[in-house]
Amino acid sequence: MLRALVLAFSALWLSAQVQAAEISPLVEAEWLDPHLNDENLVVLDVRSSIDGGGDRQSFEAAPIPGSRYSSYTDDGWREERDDVAGLLPEIEPLQELIGSLGIDNDTTVVIVPAGTGPTDFGSAARIYWTFKILGHDEVAILDGGFAGWQQQGFDVASGSVPATEAKQFHATLRKELIATTEQVEQARQSQTQLVDARPSDYFTGETISPAVRTAGTIPGARSLPYHSNFGDRAGAYYLDREGLSSRINTAELDRNAHTITFCNTGHWAATDWFVLSEVAGFDNVAMYDGSMAAWTISDSRPVQLARRGLERLQEALD
Repeated sequence: MLRALVLAFSALWLSAQVQAAEISPLVEAEWLDPHLNDENLVVLDVRSSIDGGGDRQSFEAAPIPGSRYSSYTDDGWREERDDVAGLLPEIEPLQELIGSLGIDNDTTVVIVPAGTGPTDFGSAARIYWTFKILGHDEVAILDGGFAGWQQQGFDVASGSVPATEAKQFHATLRKELIATTEQVEQARQSQTQLVDARPSDYFTGETISPAVRTAGTIPGARSLPYHSNFGDRAGAYYLDREGLSSRINTAELDRNAHTITFCNTGHWAATDWFVLSEVAGFDNVAMYDGSMAAWTISDSRPVQLARRGLERLQEALD
């Protein structure tokens, strides 16, 4: 009898380990609901004012049962350095932030965006990328976010949110997932493909972000607008996986080529990184977190404009 119990327990333990190892980068509400009470699972809500997604107060008023909250915009997931916004912070404060959320290296994390728009999804994608770059693979994003969870009729908690017991999280940096300005400069002379995640008016130079000094894109970049990857289902935004291959073909992207995504400040680019690396299965994708804000901080770097169908390369004089 004891032997049978031991074998049964071992089978359950092994099943849990396999299940954790096989978590999909993008999970559905139908998958998450029965797993909410899994011992090593943390549901991390990162909603913010982006796309009207809310804040800590709105989270506390209506969370997914048992979930925890961290503001994408306010809690230190990104920082400004040397006049460039949106950069990856130093490793130590990120370890402290993650540990304070009750997450350690054995935790499976499901990140929940607000689900209120394509830009909001970038919050979850950027935090997902941060976990990956810190060496943590057991991470996923809830497709449709909190709006989709509610829309599908799953339970929402009420009452006070319990305090979280801090844990120790130890990072192992994966430098291959982040591209520096120097690497982007080298990429222009190699077979690396640069993917601009911004809307087409930014790509062509008709619109410029306040964080960027010069309109246009990095010469030779391909355009894959981040928002083209989503569909609105009754007010909740889901990733459009069915049309992904068509969009990749339209952008003339090679699945086997080294790829670097970028945008203005490394937010929209996180969505393209996630879509190409984690959903489409591209082999080697990095993100340029400094993006055009870092690229244009020096006048020595070229910027390409494409207005009214006429391409122009703007080179700064030495």
